[in-house]
Amino acid sequence: MQTTSIKADWQQQLSDSVTNIGELLSLLQLEDMLEKYRDPFPLRVPRDFIARMQPGNPRDPLLLQVLPTAQELVNFSGYWHDPLNEQNANKLPGLLHKYHGRVLLIATGGCAVHCRYCFRRHFPYQKNLLGQPHLKAILDYLAADTRIYEVILSGGDPLTLKDEALRKLITALSDIAHVKYLRLHTRFPIVIPARITTHLITTLSNTRLKTSIVLHCNHPNEINLSLAEALRQLHTHPIQLLNQSVLLRGVNDDAHILVKLSHQLYENGVMPYYLHLLDKVQGAAHFAVSEAEGLALMQQLREQLPGYLIPKFVKEVANTKHKMPIF
Repeated sequence: MQTTSIKADWQQQLSDSVTNIGELLSLLQLEDMLEKYRDPFPLRVPRDFIARMQPGNPRDPLLLQVLPTAQELVNFSGYWHDPLNEQNANKLPGLLHKYHGRVLLIATGGCAVHCRYCFRRHFPYQKNLLGQPHLKAILDYLAADTRIYEVILSGGDPLTLKDEALRKLITALSDIAHVKYLRLHTRFPIVIPARITTHLITTLSNTRLKTSIVLHCNHPNEINLSLAEALRQLHTHPIQLLNQSVLLRGVNDDAHILVKLSHQLYENGVMPYYLHLLDKVQGAAHFAVSEAEGLALMQQLREQLPGYLIPKFVKEVANTKHKMPIF
């Protein structure tokens, strides 16, 4: 487990994130890696996350997830701007409805970190901002469909919202009687553990909605002492903690790494949930791991882990009503 930590208010850490490639490489003593090109998906990475990277290592698994490279500008056949055809599920601005009984809200377009493999890197966030007119329409949509029992807050990253804004949103959702479950998909606490505030925990604990947080952690080096403490605080409250990872070439396509990740998650109160095959978004092809390679890794996990620590190996296929199990 990494021991480095940076103590600061989460909003201060967010605003102090590194957005310049030259500065990132300089901090890691990798100035000779600087490439001269413009990427439409800009760099953003918190300093707390950078502190967990190994200086002088151009293949650091955390660095590879956030460093823009010229490979992203190569157009690969079979890779798309909208690989899951989410535009077809975009029933209202800020709302995706593609699964039975569940809807996903684009709570915000902002993230604490820009992951280079993000399947929504080309998403039209400006058309889906959750302002008051859009939110009212969404709440009316939810109230009118009594089959909807779960609301998923995504984005962007829903924890980019301030605590009070998040509280108001959750309160509005809890006022709809047939909505029973709330799920938040977030990478924010992974890169800025200070985001887990007392106010946030109170908000998530006090709602009548059964609440789950699905973290996005891909490598055991992402788990430092600050994150472990934040997870411990969450774990003492009635909030289910799950994790989903993306299988990434050069990052975690190794059974030893995946086994270690499952152990460290579980030791910190988080259940391994999903291991995703990469969504084929344009700009991320260099991260792709084949299904066959993934299946071989899963067989090794089966041999080394108890069943409850083996994540489900899945892929998303556009226009299907559920995730497709692979293993």
